[in-house]
Amino acid sequence: MARKLYELQGRADKRFSPYCWRARMALWHKGLEADFIPVQFGQKHKISFSGQKLVPVLQEDDGRVIHDSWAIACYLEDAYADGPSLFAGASGRAGARFFNGWVDRTVHPAMIRLLLSDIHDSAIVDADQSYFRTSRENRFGMTLEEFTDPSESRIAAFREALEPVRYALEDTPYLAGPAPLYADYILFGSFKWMKLCCTLVLLAEDDPIYNWYER
Repeated sequence: MARKLYELQGRADKRFSPYCWRARMALWHKGLEADFIPVQFGQKHKISFSGQKLVPVLQEDDGRVIHDSWAIACYLEDAYADGPSLFAGASGRAGARFFNGWVDRTVHPAMIRLLLSDIHDSAIVDADQSYFRTSRENRFGMTLEEFTDPSESRIAAFREALEPVRYALEDTPYLAGPAPLYADYILFGSFKWMKLCCTLVLLAEDDPIYNWYER
């Protein structure tokens, strides 16, 4: 059985989940091949074998199952220790864990305020739009349109929230140093999510983060 990564699929085969991109990049970093299996919101039966309802899910060729992007990264680091390291040691893993939490709890909430309506309109397949709208409106207590705020002030606040990233990139081309490691893939997945779901220009071309993303 080939290794499989189950990941979120949207309109026109957009694989737009930031967490799935983290897992994809971790596999790439380790030099591991996988079949990428699309899962739409209405197809959670595809991952029922994992005992939960969220992607990414990694199914190894021996049948072993790992879910959650952080757990997948740690598993790949430990199971394939002879390959390139995702963390460059225990201290790097601890730093990446902190950064993982910061992106999830600081960057993503700011980003979702800018993107939510666009995700619904441009990334979600027709069959899943009703579920997406209802579930998100219940979560946030307002309509998608009321929640989404792509105003200049909101964009400016989002850019300001990223200032620690610019500081980290002052002396090195990547967050992890001279070459990318898992910390880079964490934030890369977030900007891949943004790029696939909306047309807002959130980073100027002279922004160090823009240049980092392009690298």
